[in-house]
Amino acid sequence: MKKLALPDDILMQIDKPARYIGNEFNSVIKNPADVDIRFAMCFPDVYEVGMSHLGIAILYDMLNKRQDTYCERVYSPWPDLHNLMKERNIPLFALESQDPIKCFDFIGMTLQYEMCYTNILQILDLAGVALLSSERENDDPIVIVGGPCATNPEPIADFVDLVYVGEGETSYPTLLELYKEHKKKGFDRKSFLREASHIPGIYVPSLYEVSYKEDGTIADFKPIYDDVPATVERQVVKDMDSSSYPTKMLIPFVRAIQDRVVLEIQRGCIRGCRFCQAGMIYRPNREKSVDVLKAQAKELLASTGHEEISLSSLSSSDYHALGELMDFLIDDCLSEGVNVSLPSLRIDAFSLDVMSKVQDVRKSSITFAPEAGSQRMRNVINKGLTVEDIIGGATLAFKGGWNKVKFYFMLGLPGETDADMKAIPQLANEVAAAYYDTVPKEQRQGRCQITISTSFFVPKPFTPFQWAPMYEAGEYLRRAKVVNDEMKAQLNQKSLKYNWHHSDVTVLEGVFARGDRRLCPAILDAYNSGCFFDAWGEYFDFDKWLAAFEKNNISIDFYAYRQRDLDEIFPWDFIDCHVTKEFLKREWNNAMAGKVTPNCKMGCSGCGAKSIGSGVCHNAR
Repeated sequence: MKKLALPDDILMQIDKPARYIGNEFNSVIKNPADVDIRFAMCFPDVYEVGMSHLGIAILYDMLNKRQDTYCERVYSPWPDLHNLMKERNIPLFALESQDPIKCFDFIGMTLQYEMCYTNILQILDLAGVALLSSERENDDPIVIVGGPCATNPEPIADFVDLVYVGEGETSYPTLLELYKEHKKKGFDRKSFLREASHIPGIYVPSLYEVSYKEDGTIADFKPIYDDVPATVERQVVKDMDSSSYPTKMLIPFVRAIQDRVVLEIQRGCIRGCRFCQAGMIYRPNREKSVDVLKAQAKELLASTGHEEISLSSLSSSDYHALGELMDFLIDDCLSEGVNVSLPSLRIDAFSLDVMSKVQDVRKSSITFAPEAGSQRMRNVINKGLTVEDIIGGATLAFKGGWNKVKFYFMLGLPGETDADMKAIPQLANEVAAAYYDTVPKEQRQGRCQITISTSFFVPKPFTPFQWAPMYEAGEYLRRAKVVNDEMKAQLNQKSLKYNWHHSDVTVLEGVFARGDRRLCPAILDAYNSGCFFDAWGEYFDFDKWLAAFEKNNISIDFYAYRQRDLDEIFPWDFIDCHVTKEFLKREWNNAMAGKVTPNCKMGCSGCGAKSIGSGVCHNAR
C-alpha cells in the first residue's frame, strides 16, 4: 500500500479521516514519472461537497485520458486538519499519489460559489504556494481557476495566474500542449502566461490594467500589451454527444452530498429567468441525444454499483425526449433495483405521472420554485408561471397521493413591495386550501405540509438584474418577518412552515459577485484573520470581514447597495458570454415594465447566443 501523507496519529485525531487517504474505487492511478504534466484539480470546499461536483468529474476523466497528463484531486481540508497541517508544516497533498501539490505543474480550482474565495487562499497557503501571483517563481505551479464565478474573476485577480472562461472540454488541450512546449525549452512563467492569453477562453489577469473615475466606477479596462486580446470569449461545447463524459464515476469513502450516478442530459436553459446567471451564461440550450444517454446510463451503473441515478440539467422538463428517456430508465433501472431520482420538474400531468412511478409518494414531497408570490413579480423575473399553473399542479399532486409540497421563493427582488412579500404565504395558503378541497377527509393522511423557503436575491453578472441594488442585512430580515407574520395570519397556518436564510452572508456574496480587483487585499486580510469555509454558518464571521473591509477602505454601499447606471463599465465587461449587453438592458427594461419574454422554443429574443451556431438558437427563426 502507498505511504499516506498524513501519519496515523493525525488520522486518529481528525473527523472523517477517509476524506484524505485516496484510493477510491475508479480513481486513476498513474506513475508520475511517466507523464509530462501533473495537474492538481482542486475543489475549494470539503470532500463530501467536491465529490458530488459533476464538472470536476468530467475534467478529471478528460485530462486523465491524455497519456501525457496525470490529474489528481484535492479538496479543502476541514478546519481540524487545517490547524494540524499548519502546526506540523505538512504540505497539502493530492489524494491519488499523496504527493505535495506544490511540485505539480498546475493547480486548478473550480469556483462554484463566491463564498469559497478564502478557501482558494487556504489551498495555496497549505500547499506552500505564494498567495499573490506576482510573487510566484518559474518553478511554482500555474494556478488556474474556472467555473461559474469565472464570469467575474476580478475579486480574485491577484491570486490566480490564469482564468478559464467557459466549458473545460474546449481549450484545455491547447493550453496543455502550449505548456509542454514551454517546459521543453526552459520554462519562463511570464512568457508562457503571455502566450496563453492568445488561447480562446484564457484570461491572464496580470496582463490587464484598470483605471477608475472619481466616483469609484471603472474608467477603462485594457490589456497592457498590444498582442493580448481586449475581449475574452467564453468557450462553449457545441456538440454534447461527442464531448467528454466519464462513464466510471469515483465512489467516495465518505458519503457525498449526492451519492448517486449523475446523467447530464443537456446544458443551458430556454426559460430566460432574469435573476438566473446559469440560464444566461450557459446559453444556448444544447441537448444530448437520447441514445447516447441510454448508453451512458448503462455504463455508469455497471461501473459504479450505485443504486440510484439522477438527471442533471437546468430544466429537465424541457428536454425533448424526456418521456422516452424516463420510460427507458423506469423499465431498465427500476427492474434492476436502481432508484431513479428526478430534479425539480415543472409540475404538470406528465411530470407527476413520471414521479409517481419512481417515488414513494407517501414519503416524498413535490417541489415548486415559483421564486415570487405575486403574478406581478413572476412577470418581473420572467418566471413563466401563473397562479393557475401552480394551483393546478398542486391539485394534480394531491390527487396523485402527495400531501407534502416545498416552495422556493426569493426576497429582495427588484421592485418588490410588501404586497408581493405577503403574496408568498397567501399562495401557500391557497395551495393548502386546494388540498382540503381536493382530497376527501377519509383519504387524508393527516394535514398537508406546505414548506416555504426563501433565499435573499443576489444580483449576478451577465443577468438582466446585474444593475439592481441590494438591501442591507436588516432590511432582508424585515422582509422575512413580513412573510412570517403574514403566514401566521393565514387560515391554514397549521399546515404551513417557513424557513429563511442568513442575511449577512447574502450581503457579502453580493459584494463579491459584482466586485473588482480592489477587493483582493480585503480577501487576503480576511483569510489571514481566520476566514475560510465562509459558506458554512458555523465558520462564517461577518465581523472579521467588516474589519478587513474597513482596513482596505472597501465600501459595502458601493459594491452592494447602489443602483448601477445602464452605461457603467462593469469589471466583467471584457468577457464575451455571447449574451449581449444590449439584450440584458432590454430585459432589464422589460422587467421594470412587467413584460414577459417568450422562451427560446417559442421564439428568438435576440440575446446573441445564436452566433455560436448550435443548440436551440441555431434553429430559431
